[in-house]
Amino acid sequence: MDLDLRKLRYFVAVADKLHFGRAAEELHIAQPVLSRQIRALEHDLGTPLLTRDSHGVALTDAGRQLLTDAGPLLASAHAARRRVTVAARGGRRLMVGFRAGIAVTAAVRQFAVRHPSVIVDVQRIEGDDQAAMLLDGRIDVGFVRLPIDEAGLRVTPLYTEPRVAVLPAGHRLAGKEQIVEADLAGEPLLWHADTSTQPTRRPHPNAGYLVRGVDETLEHVAAGRGVSFLARSATVFYSHPEVSYVPVPDLAPDEVCLAVAASRTSPMVDDFVAAAQATAEITAECGNYEMWQLGGDAVSLSSSRSDGSSAPPPAG
Repeated sequence: MDLDLRKLRYFVAVADKLHFGRAAEELHIAQPVLSRQIRALEHDLGTPLLTRDSHGVALTDAGRQLLTDAGPLLASAHAARRRVTVAARGGRRLMVGFRAGIAVTAAVRQFAVRHPSVIVDVQRIEGDDQAAMLLDGRIDVGFVRLPIDEAGLRVTPLYTEPRVAVLPAGHRLAGKEQIVEADLAGEPLLWHADTSTQPTRRPHPNAGYLVRGVDETLEHVAAGRGVSFLARSATVFYSHPEVSYVPVPDLAPDEVCLAVAASRTSPMVDDFVAAAQATAEITAECGNYEMWQLGGDAVSLSSSRSDGSSAPPPAG
């Protein structure tokens, strides 16, 4: 039997609130109706999803698994509805995901030359959801950072970025022109759970905090809970008064790629990928602080050349 998305939405509401009454209020339905729908879903799946007793509502193991799987399923259904609605209105829309520190403007402008009527939406994504959002259709193409689970995806290398150490402002090495990896040996690292992806030759002890994005990284580092490493573009797009960035030339570089669901066949997506590849140098330089110090002139010049226009003559 196919999974009923309406029942699944009801289940997610109950699982989130762990309370039938509050979930029913949020869904704007009567509590007895909600209870019947959850029982029907459990019957469809052949297993209890929730336990109900005098202590309240709790998820069973099967319920926890369904809750994990429900997010991408519902997001995929929403994405399909969005694309159908856009198509019905006669419009075309492309959703582009990007990781923090990646400027997608050059690719969007290049794409617009060939597809001026296509609306390009952009959405920032984090490392732990970049593959899921591509596979379930929430984004059509993504500027991603490795590592990424490549199963079901087409991943195309775009460029690499040097990494910098992210240090508390009062750290003994803050303010240095550059350091080497060994200078930070043994210091607790603010990183996600998969320590195998650390860019260092020798793994650092994990500081023990769940860190998803740049903003959270900066807050934890500023609080003195550990050090971290980010791509160089963080020095351009993110600042914090209690954080110091120091280049670490001997670290493995951060790798930026384009990713598309392997099952997705779309000439429009292919054209965006081509535009992103053609402007990769501009995108990479947007994360180069030295380029920004030039006032952006070099980036603007490269951008004008990328859309086929001629460069202005040199002054003088």
